[in-house]
Amino acid sequence: MNILLKKLKEVSLSVLPITILVVILSFTIVPIGTEMFIRFLIGAMFVIIGLGVFLFGAHIGIGPIGNLMGETIAKTNKVHLVGILGFILGFFITIAEPDLQILARQINLASGGKLSSLLILIVVSIGVGIMVAIGLLRILYGKRLNKIFTLVYFIILILGVNVSEEFLAISVDASGATTGAMTTPFILALGYGVSQLKGGETSEEDSFGMVGLASAGPIFAIMSMSIIKGLTDIQGEVEAFVPNTGILSPYFKVFPQLLKESIITLFPLLILFLIFDKTKFKLNKKNKNTILKGLLYTYIGLTLFLVGVNAGFMEVGRVMGEGIAISHPWLLPVVGFLLGMVVVLAEPAVYVLTEQVEDVTAGHIKKRVILVALSLGIAFAVSMSMLRIMIPSLKLWHFLLPGFALGVFLSYKVPPIFVGIAFDSGGVASGPMTATFVLAFAQGAANAISTANILIDGFGVIAMVAMTPLVAIQILGLIFKIKAKREGN
Repeated sequence: MNILLKKLKEVSLSVLPITILVVILSFTIVPIGTEMFIRFLIGAMFVIIGLGVFLFGAHIGIGPIGNLMGETIAKTNKVHLVGILGFILGFFITIAEPDLQILARQINLASGGKLSSLLILIVVSIGVGIMVAIGLLRILYGKRLNKIFTLVYFIILILGVNVSEEFLAISVDASGATTGAMTTPFILALGYGVSQLKGGETSEEDSFGMVGLASAGPIFAIMSMSIIKGLTDIQGEVEAFVPNTGILSPYFKVFPQLLKESIITLFPLLILFLIFDKTKFKLNKKNKNTILKGLLYTYIGLTLFLVGVNAGFMEVGRVMGEGIAISHPWLLPVVGFLLGMVVVLAEPAVYVLTEQVEDVTAGHIKKRVILVALSLGIAFAVSMSMLRIMIPSLKLWHFLLPGFALGVFLSYKVPPIFVGIAFDSGGVASGPMTATFVLAFAQGAANAISTANILIDGFGVIAMVAMTPLVAIQILGLIFKIKAKREGN
């Protein structure tokens, strides 16, 4: 119970900044209706309670499952089994990710029905499964993470030259949406379990990088699909924005649907746990019940969190983006910067990662330091996305190409542990809050600016948010390295 109260307190302090920002904007630049304002405040409460309960559930449920599975896989000592089990786990965890399901529906609409939601889910999950398998094999063989990332992103660069601008945005956005509230805790724990069983001097740095590798899977998978199918243009219609009416009715409307979606999200993990427990773990009744209780808390928390985001947060983002673009367009980069700084603090997966960083490094790398670096990086990402919406000559690849290139370059200059943390951060930063509130804000702005393309510019904002942490965290690593060298002298 103390852990739950601690999580709720931390989350309250994290969600408060974005709530205050929206309140200030609503009373100054972009007035919103009373009903929408009250819905937003109710949504903030749902987000706080849901996120706190989710993190508590992840702590006692998802984390231990991932660790146990990671240790079990490592114990096989058979390369083909490690690869196969890694692929299966990566595939089934990803196909159930709620963020990915939302994005798949958006892609289906944007493509005018050319790309089915099921196809996107399967292709992306295959990509993640392949990269999870590679990530586990990397840990067992002790291969350097920066060399793996150099090869992976070189392949992505070659593929990126041959895809349309729409598919470039969609593929990187799929990468960000994949590593959400469900997949991140599990993949982090999986990598941690394998690295701890393997042991050795590099076990600490080997704990990280799995999420970063998993994030690369959807990029090459979607790009490969577009090349194989010969798709170069996806012209569809963006769903018309219709604001909710009433104060509580939107919550009653989305609650049953999200209850069902959260069950679908957690069901594969539950089945995998029960199968592994029966055949490998053989846990005693107390430990098994604790993990099952953790999954129940995760289910309740994830549902409440998504209800708050979908019924109370998303439409406010759309209205504010559109309102600022119409009345004060020059303020878009400024508000985008502030929005980026605070929205990452409310991402569930960010907390799972930062807590593991602090635990694995025995407190040498503080959670607060990582959060500050992420906040600044994502603030620049959202701000630059607003500039891209305002200036037609600015293209997505103008930011992504040098950004990822700089990220790979820095990976050879910083301590290895920061490489894994940085690439993992790129995945976890673009979670449900980014995929809803920030995406809605960008689409609202793009819809109000005549020179912007709502499909390309809207999808691209998640890609930007996924890219900047690679640079921000590794710059932090460079500072740590320089500081350590000075202290050594």
